[in-house]
Amino acid sequence: MIKKNTGFTRVSKAAYYSYKGVRSALVYEAAFRQEMCFALVLIPATFWLPVSKMERIALVASVILVLIIELLNSSIEAVVDRIGYEKHELAGRAKDMGSAAVLISLLLWGYVWGSILFL
Repeated sequence: MIKKNTGFTRVSKAAYYSYKGVRSALVYEAAFRQEMCFALVLIPATFWLPVSKMERIALVASVILVLIIELLNSSIEAVVDRIGYEKHELAGRAKDMGSAAVLISLLLWGYVWGSILFL
C-alpha cells in the first residue's frame, strides 16, 4: 500500500509543485511571461486608481484569470506534445480550444478594464 502525504507535508509538496509549474511557465512559455509582465504592472496600479473596492477586485481578478487560463492552456499543449508531434484532429482541437480559452479570458480582461476605466 502506498503511503499518502498528509498534513503539512502534503501542503508543502503541493506548494513546491505549484512553484515548479509557475517557474516552468516563465521559462518555457513566452505568452505567460508577457502576461505576467502586464500583471506585475497592472495589479499594483489598481491600488492607485480611483476605483471602488469591488471594481479593484474585478480588475485584479480579470488579470489573474488570464494567468490561470494560460497555465491550463500551456499544460494542455505540453500533454499533447508529450503524446506526439504528428498531426491529429483531436490534438489540434485540444490545442485550439485551449487557445480559444486564453483569447476569451483576454477579451474579458480588456472588457473589465475598459468598462471600469473608460465608461
